[in-house]
Amino acid sequence: MDRALLSDTETCDLRPALQKSPLFTDLTPDQLSTVLAHTRVIELPEGRVLFRQRQRADEFFMLDTGQIKLARMSADGHEKIIDLISPGNTFAEAIVFSGQPAYPVTASAIMHSRILCFDSKVYTGILHQSTDACFAILAQMSRRLHWYIGELDRLTLHGAAFRVVCYLLDQVPSTHLGSSEIKLSTPKHVIASRLSVTPETLSRSLSRLRRDGLIEVNDESITLNDVGKLRHFAQGESV
Repeated sequence: MDRALLSDTETCDLRPALQKSPLFTDLTPDQLSTVLAHTRVIELPEGRVLFRQRQRADEFFMLDTGQIKLARMSADGHEKIIDLISPGNTFAEAIVFSGQPAYPVTASAIMHSRILCFDSKVYTGILHQSTDACFAILAQMSRRLHWYIGELDRLTLHGAAFRVVCYLLDQVPSTHLGSSEIKLSTPKHVIASRLSVTPETLSRSLSRLRRDGLIEVNDESITLNDVGKLRHFAQGESV
């Protein structure tokens, strides 16, 4: 799959976005320029695979536009979605530090996506020069670990309705308490897989929340009528 060099304009436009990412924020201007000089961009059509589970890992990535799913395949061929990547987020960066030669998941496009590809060797070479950058990466990995622990808690200790509510709340700002509309850019069967429920269970959970007056379900969006009440539910309180 072809990876294109960044144009001078693209390089200038991307610099502020990279500086906001924990992986790059503590790099010096010269170090960031080195990263950008080795960055490639790829346009990935809907349904296409960026990399496969057990494929040799030489790059990590940032999603510019679109949506990417990370999934593992079981021995019997069933797909389990591990994460859904939204624009501005990096992924597969753990391979830079794990020493593993292959990706542990498969990454594919849910919709047409534009992805930045970073050379792992170039990046680790820069880290050897920057203690501040290394500590920033440790903080990033720690936050990601805490997130996965929370996600494991959701998927093993709570029922389907709780998982659905938490997923919906993840789509709105943490300080929001009123109503909010969520665009359904992700297919419902993908959301169901992400939450480890069947599509039928997802539909029943949404129907329950709709009957309780907490949400309105439309063809391409879900309206959260009372985010505050949903947050109480996610904290273990009845609604």
